[in-house]
Amino acid sequence: MAKHSMKCHPDTPTKAVDEFTVEVELQEHGRIWIRYHVVAPVDELTLGLPSAAERTDGLWKTTCFEAFVMQAGNPGYLEFNFAPSSEWAAYSFSGYREAMEELPMPIAPELGNDVSQINFALEATFELPHAFADKDLLLAITAVIEELDGTKSYWSLAHPSGAPDFHHPDCFTLRLPARAEP
Repeated sequence: MAKHSMKCHPDTPTKAVDEFTVEVELQEHGRIWIRYHVVAPVDELTLGLPSAAERTDGLWKTTCFEAFVMQAGNPGYLEFNFAPSSEWAAYSFSGYREAMEELPMPIAPELGNDVSQINFALEATFELPHAFADKDLLLAITAVIEELDGTKSYWSLAHPSGAPDFHHPDCFTLRLPARAEP
């Protein structure tokens, strides 16, 4: 499994983050596992307080780790948000920022954190709807990192030109080929 380097949007420089990588794996039965790993003095990051692992809107307003998933050749996509607090959100879109709806999640995402003085990692495992099974997928892996002084940096594997826009098609750069089920 390869590590991918996240890139900070040039208009939103970070003061605290030295390195940011992700690992992604398509697992059996349409599950995706992602590990976000931030190298930074953790006491300079806004990570929130531990909370109940429940669906919550507006997570992107502070530190939030995200995954956007689409089927290759289909304009519709899914958005998953994961907070260090264990809160999460999931949405579906019919096209670029169109017809946003809450995505039903019969099984809540599994979230876990690993924290030290200079590292923060969040692992998320979540199930995709059955319509995404056995399909080639394109992912946009993104994050908002807020520092204690209010500085926000926007991270992605790739950024479109202009302001940060994680929904933009240019962000969907990670290809996960359909997995052959045993």
